[in-house]
Amino acid sequence: MSRNNFFSVLKKEVDRIDQAKTSKRFEKIITGFTKEKSPKAIIGKEKYQVFNSNDYLGLRHNPLLKKAERQVSEIFGTGPGAVRFISGSLKIHRDLEKALAKFHKRDDAMVFSSSFAANLAVLYCLIAGQNKDSLVDNNVIVISDALNHRSIIDGIRVANLPKEQRTIFRHMDPAHLEEVLENNKKNYKRALVVTDGIFSMLGEYQKLKEIRAVVDKYAKEYENGVLLVVDDAHGVGIAGKTGRGVEEIEDVKADVLIGTFGKAFGADGGYVVANQTIIDYLRESAATYIYSNSVPPGTAGAALKAIELLDKSVGKKLLENSREKVIYFKKQMKTAGYLFAVDSSHPIQPVLIGDPIKTSDLVKKLFKKNIIVTNISFPVVPKGRDEIRVQISAVHTKGDIDQLVKAFAEEKNINSL
Repeated sequence: MSRNNFFSVLKKEVDRIDQAKTSKRFEKIITGFTKEKSPKAIIGKEKYQVFNSNDYLGLRHNPLLKKAERQVSEIFGTGPGAVRFISGSLKIHRDLEKALAKFHKRDDAMVFSSSFAANLAVLYCLIAGQNKDSLVDNNVIVISDALNHRSIIDGIRVANLPKEQRTIFRHMDPAHLEEVLENNKKNYKRALVVTDGIFSMLGEYQKLKEIRAVVDKYAKEYENGVLLVVDDAHGVGIAGKTGRGVEEIEDVKADVLIGTFGKAFGADGGYVVANQTIIDYLRESAATYIYSNSVPPGTAGAALKAIELLDKSVGKKLLENSREKVIYFKKQMKTAGYLFAVDSSHPIQPVLIGDPIKTSDLVKKLFKKNIIVTNISFPVVPKGRDEIRVQISAVHTKGDIDQLVKAFAEEKNINSL
């Protein structure tokens, strides 16, 4: 009977989520894509414009990446066959890690099955040692930006620090970060500051140069220093003149940079780059690296090809196209009378609606017009800041964008602002 009672609680929780109009489980199943330069998703027998993908450069459909994936799979098979320290460390994995280290100008890199898995393991290991014999202790204050991604939040949680050792600084507020570091400098041997590079719901760029300056200022105030960790999943491959992410835009480096292949690079998997000491330590302690398979070899081959393309003419052209399309979209939407949650130059363009039901209804109406976008509501964003997160790809045509803006304009009366 007790188990059935628990199932009843779960059912009521699902009903509560549905009533709040924040359900996520009703996924649209894409059965394929068209072969156009700007591929359309096929759902049922209909073709849809995709404006909610993280594939910022359109590389997941690039024939060179597909070819690289096939060729590497022919050599190494469809999966790694084991975790890295047993027999799953393939040459393609090391080739990819060397390319990442060179791309980000670091000593070395590690590839994970996802960037979520990277954050879970990396943060845990940098906060506390993995077992009772570890020389790494948890005498640390962890300071996180208030709007950091869920993977960062969970990475901090699994370290199981006392509440007083886990704190936040106000979103994109270096002055508040400095205040927190100042107030804790006599309480802990070291500090760990962690932030998104680009915030996924709004497309905002963290003030990394100012954050770095604060971290450096307090490095000597803590016996074992202050470490800056940046998750730039939405920045690497797309942000900056050459796609090096928020570090390139701000002209500073994090101590530890976490990224992904699953967005601008058009493949899958996560990674971390840092100095050799940190990478060596993580290879010995990061649980989701040691005890979980790496990405399939074909996926690693596609990711490696994406990195290679980014510094060639095709990559530079895609980055230029991305910037041009974002500017065009913003101009057209403002003409149509819509507001944005923030003024972002990133492909993430948050169209502000302000009400969860109106936002959800608008997304449904756009879908009926063969356009796929995503509504974002509380608790992902604050109440009253409900948005439609539009994501522009470098391979979208102006015609695609015009179709999207026209659909928005036809439903303008739903915008409550």
